[in-house]
Amino acid sequence: MSEKLIIRLGSHVQESIFWIVWSDAQQEIIASGELPDASALATLAERAGNRPVVTLVPGRDVTLTSVDLPARANRKALAAIPFMLEDELSDDIDHLFFALGSKQGNQQQVAVVRHQQMQIWLEMLSDAGLSSHTMLPDCLAVPLHDEGLSLLQLGEHWLVRQDHWLAHEGEASWLMPMLELLAKRQEQPLQLHCYSPAPQFTSSHIHCITEPLDAPLQVLAQHYADTQFNLLQGEYKTKPVQSGNWRKWRLAASLTGIALLASLTDKVLQITALDNEQQTIQTQIVAEFKKALPNNTRVGDARQIRSQIKAELNRLQQGGSGVSVLAMLNQLGDAFAQSQVKPQLIRFDADRAELRMQASAADIAALERFKQAAQRAGFSIEQGAINNRDNGVISTLTVRS
Repeated sequence: MSEKLIIRLGSHVQESIFWIVWSDAQQEIIASGELPDASALATLAERAGNRPVVTLVPGRDVTLTSVDLPARANRKALAAIPFMLEDELSDDIDHLFFALGSKQGNQQQVAVVRHQQMQIWLEMLSDAGLSSHTMLPDCLAVPLHDEGLSLLQLGEHWLVRQDHWLAHEGEASWLMPMLELLAKRQEQPLQLHCYSPAPQFTSSHIHCITEPLDAPLQVLAQHYADTQFNLLQGEYKTKPVQSGNWRKWRLAASLTGIALLASLTDKVLQITALDNEQQTIQTQIVAEFKKALPNNTRVGDARQIRSQIKAELNRLQQGGSGVSVLAMLNQLGDAFAQSQVKPQLIRFDADRAELRMQASAADIAALERFKQAAQRAGFSIEQGAINNRDNGVISTLTVRS
């Protein structure tokens, strides 16, 4: 997808958060801003919609290093990396997460971050209802030049990119003296490609090259993909997560389907009295019932199962937003049937009495038919951006009663 939501988290929940919705196709900013702290991160959930979420984290929390490995390193060699780096690190390796980058010759690139810090970042996203498949240090998203270093200011911190796997993020109080010291060690002036207004250096041995002074997060959005690296690997690899509302709706839909099957079975048995067919369908119903409700140990015949399903549906309807979910989906049945629009992801907001879903359709006209049919049923519809996918289109729809 050409549009992405890029979020730069802080080291802790009280730190400000930068964000941007960026279009790769148009090479332009759709929206951007700064949040005071992680408690406001949930306001980006609607902006995320069906856009991929890319997470940048402070480079000061990630140690970029490398180890010498054989050309054909096996799993045992990779598993030994923490012990090879143990003497270089101040923390106990049991408290650290080691993420593998690319391999240049015999040099295996490694990013090291505390497990506690990874959990803080992931909890920030999870608490806000956001899911991200890409996470990398912000300093690795700074543009890389063949000659010289790149310098960019983000909030109160500066990002410096020296090489493919050599980058820093920190405060000017120690980062600028480090650059001046680096310049003194070179015969030629140190070239700095500045993507922010250049700071004042005391050394005349530093030559600042002014690059386009775009918004800092725009620069990072344009270049983060140049580095093929992701912190979300191994035990932190993103897994598909379904919201509680979606799981509840799916269970209700599953139970409704089983109830219909049980009802059909009852009618077939009244007409046919074929023992073999009865036994086959009865077995199928029991299997589906156990799959939907694995904790229910009392399973009877088709009629008893139908009663149990009705009782379970009543329990769901009395559990907060369940009644609204089922009622709205039931009333939207004709709209789905007439338009052939198919919901892919559903979220229900009980407080706002609205149903937000990502839906696919054959074309834009099908989405319009759904919208008109839903309006005739008494709902108001708010439609988000429409994107082409495979042989159809996909869009975000907000349905309010």
